[in-house]
Formats: sequence, structure tokens, C-alpha cells
Amino acid sequence: MPFEIKEAGKYKYIEEGSGPNLVLLHGLFGALSNWDLVINKFKEKFRIIIPMLPIYDLPFRKVGLDSLVDHLEGFIDLKKIDNINLMGNSLGGHVALIYTLKRQETVKKLILTGSSGLFENAMGGSFPKRGSYQYVKERAEYTFYDPKSISEDYIQEIFETTKSIPKCLNIVAIAKSAQRHNMANEIPNIKVPTLLIWGLNDTITPPMVAHDFQRLIPNASLKFIDKCCHAPMMEQPEKFNDILGAFLHKEKVAV
Repeated sequence: MPFEIKEAGKYKYIEEGSGPNLVLLHGLFGALSNWDLVINKFKEKFRIIIPMLPIYDLPFRKVGLDSLVDHLEGFIDLKKIDNINLMGNSLGGHVALIYTLKRQETVKKLILTGSSGLFENAMGGSFPKRGSYQYVKERAEYTFYDPKSISEDYIQEIFETTKSIPKCLNIVAIAKSAQRHNMANEIPNIKVPTLLIWGLNDTITPPMVAHDFQRLIPNASLKFIDKCCHAPMMEQPEKFNDILGAFLHKEKVAV
């Protein structure tokens, strides 16, 4: 179901439920709707907050990870959010990593799924071709184990975005910014409990990347989901939510 997009100053976001704070960060082509099934599962026990990252709205000279992290910091300060269970998918995971290292005292737990920050096969090895629906369809399908699980509406939404020259330029610039920013030397300083939920068939951030994150982050646990690619919360929502719930509630689950 669609959730209300709220506004506070320059920030757009979804906020549902009440309880401990669970902040979710979407990826490069992600939308707030990517988290719908997570919201439905956890809104009875958590205050779920999903800020819209201004990937397409940043002035080109300010495009990059630093601006996205600044945006997140400003939003969290405005909303006075602390004791955060912080979760990011793909580029959102990268933003979550940088934020956590800057303001670790505000983060209670960190959850990464298909995160960039070490290695990513961005855009499936190429960058967006403006005005090509077939290209967008192929790239979208590349990020899912079962292409049939992608709706035409989702593909059309990405296609409409890539028809804009300024938006395409921002996408390419941010993707390159993420590729250049390798965090292998920084993430050993993350001390908060960290959960890695990874698609075993991820083509963008392959399983070896998940193993590297687990090796480098001192207090990290790793769970793989089979027959799943780069967006487990969309492709295998029940398994994803079971793993996430066990971590948030400190339970154990067999996977």
C-alpha cells in the first residue's frame, strides 16, 4: 500500500508506527516504496522513518556521497532522532556506513543489504542510456534473481527518471563517487552490532563483498538468502523480515 510522503523544510520522508527508531535508506534507483513490506511488518513495534535521498535534486557540482550524508545528518537533527536502528540498501548502505562512522553515538544497530562501500558492479557494468526503455528493463532485471518479480510500474518509474539529462548526469556522478570511495580502512572502526543481509545471487555486490564486510566490521554477522539478488527486502521479503526481526529483537533464526 502507498504511504503518505511528508515534508519538513527541504526534507521528504515517510514516517509510520511508533517505538524504537528504524531509519531506512534506499539505493541509487531505489524509491521509498522499496521498503513497503518492511513497513507493513514492523510498524506495529517500531517507528519507521524513510528519508528521501536527494539523488536527482542536488546541484551537479555538489553531487556525491558527502552531500547525501550531509542531507541525512540534517534530517536526523531536525527530527531529533537518536538510538537509531539504521538500515541501508546498496548506495543507502554506503551512506549509512559513512554516517555511522561520523556519528556512531547515535546508532544503536546497523543493517546493510547489498551495500556498496567496498566493491560494486555499478549499473551492471555500464551507465544509463537516456531514452532507452529496453536498456532500463535489462538493467532492472539484472538486479533481480527472478525478473518476473519486477513490476512494469517499477521499470517505467526508472525509465522516466533516465529520460532527464540532469538526472542521468547525477546518477552517473554518484555511482562514480561510490566506486571511488572504498571504505576498507575505515569500517574496522564501526563498533555497533551490525547485520549483513545478502542475496546469495547478488550480481551488483557479489557474496565475496558480504564476506569482506563481515571480516572488516568487528561486530558483524552475515545471513545469505538463496535465489535472491540485490534487493532482498523486495525479492524475498518474508525471509528478509524474519532475519531482520531476529536481529532487532535479539532472537535467533535458522536460515
